Amino acid sequence: MSMVKALNSGLRTVLEREPKALIMGEDVGRLGGVFRVTDGLEKDFGSDRVIDTPLAESGIIGTAIGLALRGYRPICEIQFDGFVYPAFDQLVSQLAKMPNRSGGRVRLPVVVRIPFGGGIGAIEHHSESPEAYFAHTAGLKVVACSNPNDAHWMIQQAAASDDPVIFFEPKRRYQAKAEVDTEKSSLGLHDAATVRSGSDATVIAYGPTVDVALHAAAAAAEEGRDLEVIDLRSLSPIDWEPLEASVRRTGRAVVVHEAPGSHGIGAEVAARLTEQCFYSLEAPVLRVTGYDVPYPASRLEEDYLPNLDRVLDAVDRSFEY
Repeated sequence: MSMVKALNSGLRTVLEREPKALIMGEDVGRLGGVFRVTDGLEKDFGSDRVIDTPLAESGIIGTAIGLALRGYRPICEIQFDGFVYPAFDQLVSQLAKMPNRSGGRVRLPVVVRIPFGGGIGAIEHHSESPEAYFAHTAGLKVVACSNPNDAHWMIQQAAASDDPVIFFEPKRRYQAKAEVDTEKSSLGLHDAATVRSGSDATVIAYGPTVDVALHAAAAAAEEGRDLEVIDLRSLSPIDWEPLEASVRRTGRAVVVHEAPGSHGIGAEVAARLTEQCFYSLEAPVLRVTGYDVPYPASRLEEDYLPNLDRVLDAVDRSFEY
């Protein structure tokens, strides 16, 4: 099943099981979304539960907050990552703050789906990785799926949460196919996953770069290096225990993500691992990231995005210490 189909299946399950759940966003209804994630849902559940909105992200999130206050469980789609900024005030000043401001008496079970990352031949506003803004915001849960099985289950778990969840979907992995266990999930929404075991170094990734890390690990194995790959899955909160256990065992860590390196998720992971695993580290925690520039024109994006060679180079540098 492709990730698009897995997300669609997960959303369908949410709408079937939860009568107060609804989907809203630009073109999510008749069109089925620009990536067809919501294809067929308006036909089956009606336009009062799968709602085409105006092109106004602040209005989408503001309306979702009002609906959540009245007992609904909205799932909002932001059409592209870079379109989320008009809704930033609603997300950070209202959605993230109301539960704490009310002493926990007000719950806002809102899911905000955001296709993110590059690799589809688009430009700025269509290829960005804004996850650090939201992971830095207390009151928001932030997750990122990397494969169809996780996509199927994580969207259901996010929709069942009473906390606001920012749900990042790697758009260049939408057509990636894998087996999906529709019976059960062995992981919670905020659990990290060891997707490849290894003993020589730990590579930590999330979203679209998990596949890059796995390909790098396969290439490294041909040279005799055994890399462990961990998929963060949750960016806030981060499941630290498996990361720390892995790094204490391997002594080396490389963090990979598409977002710019400065002040990013990788910086937080590197700082925490250095604090908690200092005496086990054989080398500094290294990062392989996008660059500290606006997202480039499509013809240059392959030079911008982390790739197999850059990950392997970081692993080599780690072993030089």
